Amino acid sequence: MLPRLNRASIALQKIDRIGLSLKSSSENISTNQSDLQPFFSKIELIKITHAYHRENENSSFTLGPIDLTFHPGELIFIVGGNGSGKSTLAKLITGLYIPEGSEIRLDGTHITDRHREAYRQLFATVFSEFYLFERILGINQKYLDDRAFKYLRQLQLEHKVQVKDGILSTTNLSQGQRKRLALLTAYLEDRPIYLFDEWASDQDPSFKADFSRYLFN
Repeated sequence: MLPRLNRASIALQKIDRIGLSLKSSSENISTNQSDLQPFFSKIELIKITHAYHRENENSSFTLGPIDLTFHPGELIFIVGGNGSGKSTLAKLITGLYIPEGSEIRLDGTHITDRHREAYRQLFATVFSEFYLFERILGINQKYLDDRAFKYLRQLQLEHKVQVKDGILSTTNLSQGQRKRLALLTAYLEDRPIYLFDEWASDQDPSFKADFSRYLFN
């Protein structure tokens, strides 16, 4: 059991570092969800920065300051070399990292701790580091299994994975196939904004083309 307990401890430390709390999150969703509307005209990132401080070193890596504005219907690509801060910027955009000495505004509303959890609910994401649950969590849709099978077929996974009562038959797949399952959950969430962090990097060329046609058309 020790390896499992060690992994659980590391996971909890990561959750704590990004400021998430299961108890406080559930409370925030119930009390603050009405503060922000799912329909918006503009998201503004105003001079956002984020610094990584290395232990036992005086130096640090700082991303920013960055000014960005997003509007509904836009398709945005964030490009840069390894270590340039693309994933960090993605986590700042989605509210998982809190910007330092700067702010995010949704239609002019400054996103503070009071609004942060509701703001995060605007995003369906697949990060380069992700975890797959066998149960499709947080989605209580009618005909969920039928909708999931439709996406499994489009993602070319219907012969490897089945869904019954919202539970996946397996997650023991290749990395590229696991990312497709993560994409399935994102599609089922059907949120206003989709963010993908190097999603296609583990896909074969033919499926990259299918993905591009399906997602962007």
